[in-house]
Amino acid sequence: MIKSENCIATFYMAFKELDAETMVSCYHEEVQFEDPAFGMLDGVRAKNMWRMLCSSQQGRDFIVAVSDISCDSQTGKAHWEAFYTFSKTGRKVHNIIDAKFELKDGKIIRHTDRFSLYRWAKQAFGISGLLLGWTPFFRKKLQRQTNRLLDKFEQKVGDT
Repeated sequence: MIKSENCIATFYMAFKELDAETMVSCYHEEVQFEDPAFGMLDGVRAKNMWRMLCSSQQGRDFIVAVSDISCDSQTGKAHWEAFYTFSKTGRKVHNIIDAKFELKDGKIIRHTDRFSLYRWAKQAFGISGLLLGWTPFFRKKLQRQTNRLLDKFEQKVGDT
């Protein structure tokens, strides 16, 4: 079992290597994940989101930079930045994320990533992101799309 003090650092070291199985081993069975792109995901679905993201970035220009990791036995936080080409548009993205964690039994039970969806949308979608990226309509549409992609991924790989 991973010690709580190392759990968050292990999660991000694995993310840099696109090692989804090590990442999800840091998650508690009852984990809840939330971010602007996916909304709220629970349990296996949260784990499968990381599996999907890691598998989709294999062999691509994906880079993760992590800083300011801190945690105690119950909570933690980290700052991370992702650099990649958004596959849908071919546009370069530099996403800046602040993560907060709650820990239980030495594992992450709650993981919340916060970033400017508007800033991301402008980079990922260009002019349409500039015009619509700040709207609730855009957020809801993006979350529907990302969750449909996750549905398809889960159908393909089955229960993990």
